[in-house]
Amino acid sequence: MKLREPNHDGQVYAGTCGGMFLSIFSNVFVEDLVRTVILAVVGAVVSFGVSLMLKNLIRGKKSPKGN
Repeated sequence: MKLREPNHDGQVYAGTCGGMFLSIFSNVFVEDLVRTVILAVVGAVVSFGVSLMLKNLIRGKKSPKGN
């Protein structure tokens, strides 16, 4: 029994990826997207704030007091 050679046709890959994305998209709700965007914004703001705070703390310890 001879095995068939794999098909490396771009249409097969495009169809597989397109079907996967469409099946994922059909299970995503608007509320989930809004919640994700809000959490991403909050996370970015908190990360930026902590970075500035740590930068000021480190800079404050290195510079001599009185300047």
